Amino acid sequence: MALTVTLVSAEEEVWHGEASLVVAKTVEGEIGFMTGHEPVLAILAEGQVRITETSGTKVIVLAQDGFLSMEGDELTIVAGHATLES
Repeated sequence: MALTVTLVSAEEEVWHGEASLVVAKTVEGEIGFMTGHEPVLAILAEGQVRITETSGTKVIVLAQDGFLSMEGDELTIVAGHATLES
């Protein structure tokens, strides 16, 4: 089972797909998400969102301002600004 991840900025959808692990920076520190994670709503801090696709490919997005929400195995990250780095 994989996480369904959607990462959007104010301008566009930056990344959408399935991932085995996502690590994001919140105002309270870094948090990692895998399938089965408890529901979370957190304020996004400026920094990297590191996504490991189910294939093992690493994706890095620089994000700032916004929030993230984890419900079931769906993670949604809404950033004021986000740039795909790799």
